[in-house]
Amino acid sequence: MKIGIDIDGVLTDISRFYLDYGAKFAFENNIDKIVDPNGYEIEDILDLEEDAHKEFWAKYDDYYTKKIYTREFASEIIEKLKKDENEIHIITARNPKYENGESWTTDWLKENNIYYDKLVFTDKKVEYCRDNNIDLMIEDNSNTILKISKLIPVICFDNRYNQNCEGDNIVRCYSWYDIYSKISKNN
Repeated sequence: MKIGIDIDGVLTDISRFYLDYGAKFAFENNIDKIVDPNGYEIEDILDLEEDAHKEFWAKYDDYYTKKIYTREFASEIIEKLKKDENEIHIITARNPKYENGESWTTDWLKENNIYYDKLVFTDKKVEYCRDNNIDLMIEDNSNTILKISKLIPVICFDNRYNQNCEGDNIVRCYSWYDIYSKISKNN
């Protein structure tokens, strides 16, 4: 089976990062409060204007892209999936041209022992899944989940911002072992 795996929100807990570093940024910049803790992007969570959004990422991008930890057991489960003869495609909407984004991402995956057969940078995940015969996608973005689920099964990695994401071909999972359990039972 070909399995697609997203990075931000699936391999990482970007929601926790946004809340922790967003609150710090808000405090240091006299921003009143966290406006929407269930927001998908930092600008939604803090209601940031474009300049403040750029300032947030200028301050924390290096930490997030190079040093953020993977979710517990992600590496272990991906190794199990590979040993079970699955093909692993890391499919991310990260921009590879953004400040050495591709090399930072490949270095981060290597440092965190995240195995993959193919690493793909695209904001057209639906097309990639269709054109490359991906059998299952593990994703956190509600819009992407709803679109991909029209083609193939999607595991929705549970996050604050995707609580209302439901539908046919969508299975919610809460951890990497939960993912492995559901994939193993359905194979």
